[in-house]
Amino acid sequence: MWVVKLGGSLWDSPYLADWLQQLERVEQPLVVVPGGGPFADQVRTVQARWGFDDAAAHAMALRGMEQMAQMLCAMQPGMVPAAEADEMRHALRSGRVPVWLPSRMVLAEPAIAASWRVTSDSLAVWLASVLNASGVLLVKSVELPVTVADVGGLQRSGLLDAAFDGYLRHFPGPVWMMSRKHSATLAAVLDGREGPMLSVAC
Repeated sequence: MWVVKLGGSLWDSPYLADWLQQLERVEQPLVVVPGGGPFADQVRTVQARWGFDDAAAHAMALRGMEQMAQMLCAMQPGMVPAAEADEMRHALRSGRVPVWLPSRMVLAEPAIAASWRVTSDSLAVWLASVLNASGVLLVKSVELPVTVADVGGLQRSGLLDAAFDGYLRHFPGPVWMMSRKHSATLAAVLDGREGPMLSVAC
């Protein structure tokens, strides 16, 4: 099983429909983690206006991810929302692609900081650890070099969140990044027939 995080910035991208089709077609079982997209961005805007704490913003942003999840499932009938690991496994056994609704699992885990330092990228790696997934693929809206990149450099450039290195150290599998333009290579990457666009290393 793979965990594929679909960046929230793809919400209005012409590549989004292709990604959803490819994610449903691949033979590898996978769980989709949605970014928060405009739904999480709105939380940032409202927090800046009213100054409420990060704990409230964290809970709201998680539900922003769930709004994105519902949108993806509505766009691609083969995808179904799933809040717990058992629901994900049931969806996979039924030939469906589960899209994670994160708030129930994340808010029940006190070790996950209620902070903007933790975004859907870190949560994807955390979920992969919980599910004993084979690997994690992060789909980004930027061009990426074909290379291995250190996580610190990616954090400093803003491509990964500030907490990501801590989650990466606890996940034994590979973590890869791909540009949104390369959905056609998804199956080859997950099957090991083609190298990842960017391999993330500590």
